[in-house]
Amino acid sequence: MAGMHIDDDAGAGWSERLARQTAAAGARYRAAQGLLERIEQRRRDGMRFPDDPDRLARRARRLVQAGAVPDESLSAIAAEPNPTVADERIIGASNDLQSSAFLPRGVRAAATVGRIWSTADGRTQACATGFLVAPRLLLTNHHVFPDAATAREAFVEFGADTGLDGMPLAGTRFSFAADVFFTADENLDYALVAVAPGPDGRAAGDVFGWNRLDASEGKLVVGDPVNIVGHPSGRLKEIAIRDNRLLLRLDEFLQYQTDTEPGNSGSPVFNDQWEVVALHHRGVPNSDDQGRTLNVDGGVWTAAQGDAAVSWVANEGARISVVVRHLAAQASTDAARAILAELGPAAAAPPPAPAAPAAPAAPAADPGTPPDGAPPAAPSAPAVPPPLAPPTLPSPRASEAAPVLSGIPGRPAAFGPDRQLVFLHGRSQQGHRPEDLRREWTAGLNAGLTRLGFPTVDPADVFFPFYGDLLAAALRTQESVPAGFDLVADDPAAAAAPASPSARDLYERMLGQAAEQAGMPVESAAQEDEGFALGTVVRVTRKPLDWLARHSGVDRLVVAAAFRDVAVFLDDARVRDEVLACVRDTVPASGGIVLVAHSLGTVVGMDLLAGLGGGPTVTGLVTVGAPLGLDTVYARLATAGPHLPSRVPRWFNGWAPADGVAIGCPLRGTWTGLSTECSVDNPRDRAHDIDAYLSQPEVAGAIAALLGLTPR
Repeated sequence: MAGMHIDDDAGAGWSERLARQTAAAGARYRAAQGLLERIEQRRRDGMRFPDDPDRLARRARRLVQAGAVPDESLSAIAAEPNPTVADERIIGASNDLQSSAFLPRGVRAAATVGRIWSTADGRTQACATGFLVAPRLLLTNHHVFPDAATAREAFVEFGADTGLDGMPLAGTRFSFAADVFFTADENLDYALVAVAPGPDGRAAGDVFGWNRLDASEGKLVVGDPVNIVGHPSGRLKEIAIRDNRLLLRLDEFLQYQTDTEPGNSGSPVFNDQWEVVALHHRGVPNSDDQGRTLNVDGGVWTAAQGDAAVSWVANEGARISVVVRHLAAQASTDAARAILAELGPAAAAPPPAPAAPAAPAAPAADPGTPPDGAPPAAPSAPAVPPPLAPPTLPSPRASEAAPVLSGIPGRPAAFGPDRQLVFLHGRSQQGHRPEDLRREWTAGLNAGLTRLGFPTVDPADVFFPFYGDLLAAALRTQESVPAGFDLVADDPAAAAAPASPSARDLYERMLGQAAEQAGMPVESAAQEDEGFALGTVVRVTRKPLDWLARHSGVDRLVVAAAFRDVAVFLDDARVRDEVLACVRDTVPASGGIVLVAHSLGTVVGMDLLAGLGGGPTVTGLVTVGAPLGLDTVYARLATAGPHLPSRVPRWFNGWAPADGVAIGCPLRGTWTGLSTECSVDNPRDRAHDIDAYLSQPEVAGAIAALLGLTPR
């Protein structure tokens, strides 16, 4: 791959840069004194998280969707009539009662953090921290690596930890490949540099994992704790957790209260869900009205007094959402775009679009809270508490011999003579009762509608075609090998592969293309023979599937099975005809329909719309979690390419950047007929879930607009 680097201010001295950045951090703190006073007043008034209501609502929604709040706490909070108070209590419950997964997740996140060593005047010493944000990309500070030449003379050590007995463990060293990629920015104080493969040819991220950067909203509010993992003063890895909190959210930086030392430069700052929220770069000094740094005695500090004499008031890191957007702007060449694509779709995702139609007026925003660079989320309706409890998941039927169920109709004209709501589900719904699935979908939608102030939808008004049992029966004839536990655990790509050679070929090509669109380097897709007698599936699909799963956070078997089902549907004419006939049996025969489709249902839906003929008219289409951006998919649709049927006047597409199935999104620029499209910030561990999509205000607002709903 062609090399690329952007050297920034390489001639400036290290101490001069450090002084400039420290002074700038102090100036930002001093300029925000008015905001700090308002925050402290809110805290004195009893607000545990003294942020504005919109920020609290975003954070609470993200925590509920991620399952980070105990069910018992949600039940107690659900009766709270004040949305802002309820949101605060949700956030508080998440902070106070951490699940047992908090520690192993922290261990996994800490493994991605390395100790940076530099060489100067013939002496090698530990100087800073960095962390992996892609298999071969490491993020640290500009003042650590102001230019590519500095990075070339350094190396990073992973696993520089202590064992359970307190004794040091042996670390693993990787050199930097600054000639392959390097970019840095002094203002945001970041440097992103490629890491060379290890002696065994494996990328560092394939050994130690990496952090998926996420530019979406709702990861932190004022008062939330932050967790920092790094190598203070070059020591073995240390963690600062719990007794820390966010003090200020500024345009480009976060300022927080926590203990760090100089070697923490370049450390990741995590929230309690171990999502990266900032890149730590330095302490914030107290300063006087003239901008002069003060010492611990209240006098003017001088360099001769040393860092220990500085009166430090906070620590500061660059907001990861701002860093991500700045990085996207650096992709000026094909080589740069190819490398930055490895950060994943979450990093390159545009800010969420505002929901339509307009929501009710929001509570007065705090004028001192800076904008985030993205439109605000839909405000909470002032008189309606948010639906806090997650919907109950349907229970599978007890017997495989249960009868094959079909869809259930809704009440005609419930939304008017030309608007009937149709939900079209995706894969893996066999063994569920259609009535339960319809309630689950409706509960998710009602969560989003309530947040926007719209009336809720009665499940009985929704048409719900059901082809889950039929598809499962058809897929049993396509199983290539018995999916025993060992095979599923070792290689889910092979376990999920269709038996038909043509379907298997399509399945392999879909996985490969999806992985490439997710940023997998071409060399990572090279064939390798693992020595198993399972055919080409093992050799071709293992790496693309691993990349998709690790890049999105979605389980490998879920990703493999989703693409398997799409491949079988598109390749097997008998399966395709049976599924479409089953769906048409439940879709209204006349009037207008608003079709909401998810996952494989978006593929089925496109075929359905292309073949409706003289049936119902179409008021609009909403797709979420769609694999429609892959040419291996849309080339085989009844639409004969990425062309929305002309009978559909409006089409909204929503996608979560961490969704391992919606890799081909965004669709704009590929498909014709798309009216509106936006990314939404589903939680990473539920990125593909339909109720997570429907509860997002952008998606719920689009459905409300197509149904002609009006706010209360």
